[in-house]
Amino acid sequence: MRKFLVFLMGVAALVLFSYTPATQASSASMNLWKSSTLYKVVHRGVLRVGLNAGYMPFEMRSRSGQIIGFDVDISKAMAKAMGVKLRLVNTDWDGIIPALLTGKFDIIISGMTITQKRNLKVNFADPYYVVGQTVLLNKKWAGKITNYKQLDNPKFTIATMLGTTGDIASKKYLSKAKIQSFGTEEEAVMQVIQGRADAFVYDEPYNAIFYQTKGKGKLIFLDKPFTYEPLGWAIRKGDPDFLNWLNNFLREIKHNGTYEKLRKKWFVDVKAWKSRVQ
Repeated sequence: MRKFLVFLMGVAALVLFSYTPATQASSASMNLWKSSTLYKVVHRGVLRVGLNAGYMPFEMRSRSGQIIGFDVDISKAMAKAMGVKLRLVNTDWDGIIPALLTGKFDIIISGMTITQKRNLKVNFADPYYVVGQTVLLNKKWAGKITNYKQLDNPKFTIATMLGTTGDIASKKYLSKAKIQSFGTEEEAVMQVIQGRADAFVYDEPYNAIFYQTKGKGKLIFLDKPFTYEPLGWAIRKGDPDFLNWLNNFLREIKHNGTYEKLRKKWFVDVKAWKSRVQ
């Protein structure tokens, strides 16, 4: 009997000894991986990307109603690298972060500026593009307004898109002016063309392309950015595996030429696609 008890104690000690901190860590790592969005995407077979179609040239509607743009092509390359299908989820901008947090999609790829306020709610991968705020002016101000600072005056009306960094920058740097916020970029900039606002404050890529395609002869473009805004892909917090994969993916496409090819397609060769856009 004593030998049997000694044997049981030995087995118990062996089991206890074998369940080391390394084993616990391995188990915790596996549980963390299985809770990752990346794990779920791979097993679901579909990457769901949240965006707001209307931000040239990142995401916009073609005349046929298809969503196209730089972010869309980036999303396609991302889904291909994961070995899954892509599903685009068009979402109102002011509700896009809440939609991510409630699981409506897996990631936001929509020209979102990385800000400290947003970073409290979501995590961002490394910046994939850098923009800055610029100004489109009503043509009546040609030669009279040459710097954004001149617009910081109660006599001016500034149009912006609600909830964007253009909206935030206008309120910060042009606080004396009248600020009017609208639901879309197009709606806001049309206020300037139609003379109901003096200026539209928004990201440089959108303003540059709008000026080239629809604004010549109607608007004045103050093209020097007055803010620095890195753009990033947003995901839910507590997901290091997904964040690691995204940063490695970004490094890879910048190294293998994919990123530069898409940048030239959407930011340089504008004439090749502008006729396709609504």
